[in-house]
Amino acid sequence: MMTPLFRFDYPNVWTALEECTQPIVLYGMGNGADKVLDAFEKRNIRAAGVMASDDFCRYQEYRGFTVKKESDFEREFGSFTVALCFGSSLPDVMQHIREVARRHALLVPNVPVIGDSLMDDAFIDRCRGEIQSAFDLLADDRSRMVFKGALDFYYTGRLEYLKAIESDKDEAFCDILRLHDERYLDLGAYRGDTADEFLHYSDGYESITAVEPNHKNFRKLCEHLAGVENATAINAGIADREGVMYVTEGGGRMAALNPRGGREVPVTTVDAVDCAPTYLKADIEGMESAMLRGAVRTLREYKPKLNLAAYHRTEDLFTLILRLHEIAPDYRIFLRKHPYIPCWDLNIYAV
Repeated sequence: MMTPLFRFDYPNVWTALEECTQPIVLYGMGNGADKVLDAFEKRNIRAAGVMASDDFCRYQEYRGFTVKKESDFEREFGSFTVALCFGSSLPDVMQHIREVARRHALLVPNVPVIGDSLMDDAFIDRCRGEIQSAFDLLADDRSRMVFKGALDFYYTGRLEYLKAIESDKDEAFCDILRLHDERYLDLGAYRGDTADEFLHYSDGYESITAVEPNHKNFRKLCEHLAGVENATAINAGIADREGVMYVTEGGGRMAALNPRGGREVPVTTVDAVDCAPTYLKADIEGMESAMLRGAVRTLREYKPKLNLAAYHRTEDLFTLILRLHEIAPDYRIFLRKHPYIPCWDLNIYAV
């Protein structure tokens, strides 16, 4: 018998942090920690300090705190609760995070990459119907288990839910997508790593069309694809209409479309790219829903196999499934979570 979707074994992570009687120490700095601290301020949660791994700790200043090592806080507080504020897919980093969790209570206050929605009790109550509807559309038991585990993790912030739902990408590519002689549309192509992934898993291909808005990444992408036959690179953002927007260019993969400022880039739609894809991957920093709205003709006419990031916005877990089903109800929709802390690399696969 399946576990009821809205039965949670632990309290909401934000409630747990509000009621925590131990000092709360943030683990990590940067954008994620900024968002966590901002959420703490709104909820009157007091952070007692910020720690970094020994290799990264320089006792630097961050948001009014002197960044310290775990051992410093152990001497200062004895017991404390760790609030994890960064992400990684590196096995050694994930192992270290789990080791910290064995030494101290550790919670992950899940703040989205894009937007400010938090999965608290009000969010669950507001979105209950949509969450259940998306769950009911999933094609197999594994997808439903991943959905429930991701929901549990977002809600409780407890790491144990992630390990139970992780799987290697081989299963998704070999058993679900089964790529063969594809016309590949790569949205959020970065510097060519997902083109390499496609070439690794595909049994031949007709063409590759790689779209990347970040100018620096685009130059690297062009260099990377220079020796690849039938490969085209496009420097643009993807949305639900053509036009011009601005890109906030971070130091890594992130190139978030930003209407308020940044570097100007053209914005186009999947339908306007018009490359008749048979396989489409989209990892585009929260623009996945807009992308689907601009891909109606492509999805209905060509029905490409899909690989969509489903973790940038809190609501992506269910709204992308609902949006896809609304546009093209014949798709069989799967959900898989690949190794990453927190719940990143959560992908929709549809065929």
